[in-house]
Amino acid sequence: MASDPVSNEPANVDVQPVLTGASLQLRPLVQDDFEALYGAAADPLIWEQHPDPLRWQRPAFEKYFDGALASRGALAVIDKKTGRIIGSSRYYQWNPEQREIFIGFTFLAREYWGGTTNREMKQLMLDHAWGFADRVWFHVGRDNHRSRRAMEKIGAIYSHEEKVNVTGVAIDYVFYRMDRPPDPLD
Repeated sequence: MASDPVSNEPANVDVQPVLTGASLQLRPLVQDDFEALYGAAADPLIWEQHPDPLRWQRPAFEKYFDGALASRGALAVIDKKTGRIIGSSRYYQWNPEQREIFIGFTFLAREYWGGTTNREMKQLMLDHAWGFADRVWFHVGRDNHRSRRAMEKIGAIYSHEEKVNVTGVAIDYVFYRMDRPPDPLD
């Protein structure tokens, strides 16, 4: 499977799909979503364990948002009941030779923590990814214990730790993975 050399986007694969679950809709993030998404993100407690703990501040969030749009894999997470944008996630770093992709840069408004929202969002994204990938990776800031627990709750398996250079700064990340479930018809 070929990929676009600029975005690393899988050719013939939609990494900005519309995904609909019981209580959520995920759809491509667009420029007009900035204010609504920032409204969900402007809570310092969301970012307190994150490698960028100032992301709740508008200048830091603008960088995150610009990166999300540039990735061409970012999704807005919408509460179907209210129609409100409650967070974001994205697909990135497609490796066609290994048939692997990352899901990450994920956050949800605090009122959606601890319930089924993260599981539903990740399951929608995983189900879509299994259409073209054999393995999905997640990386989480080493000290982000909430996100690490969330990874374990959805069944992701700890793989390793690694320093990742993010905009010139080396940050310690923990990597988790999930492999495509076996096809029940095999």
